[in-house]
Amino acid sequence: MEIVSGSCRLGLWYVHVTWNGNTIHRVRFATTGTDGDVPPLIRQFCAGRVVDLRPLASIAIHDDTPYSRIYRAVREIPYGKTATYGEIAHRIGTAPRVVGQAMARNPTPLVIPCHRVVAADGIGGFSPSVDIKEVLLTMERKGLRKGRISPA
Repeated sequence: MEIVSGSCRLGLWYVHVTWNGNTIHRVRFATTGTDGDVPPLIRQFCAGRVVDLRPLASIAIHDDTPYSRIYRAVREIPYGKTATYGEIAHRIGTAPRVVGQAMARNPTPLVIPCHRVVAADGIGGFSPSVDIKEVLLTMERKGLRKGRISPA
């Protein structure tokens, strides 16, 4: 199956996705869009629908490296909830700084929902802008108030 790319809107941003089948190879945020399709679950998520993105596979979790273990733990944070860098670190036996480094290098944000990982004393960072993290967390909190997670 061929790898395809496309983008969809998320507020003032575009979410660029490179994928094939249900495997996501890369997700990035930009101020401009590109032509091409995006997996329906990601399009629904970006439109504010309450969906579970766990049916989508990420290239970042196919081995047993420390980052892969972190990414798998982060995927288990429920929609609309958060966990701290320290909580994730404790779950897998590493340091909070390593969790932060993994989040900064996450090739598939949204699929590995790094926006749900926050600092113990605040929101924490997010590339390319912490504003995106705030939009995502707010969108998920509103979605939870409206209804249940849609089936995949």
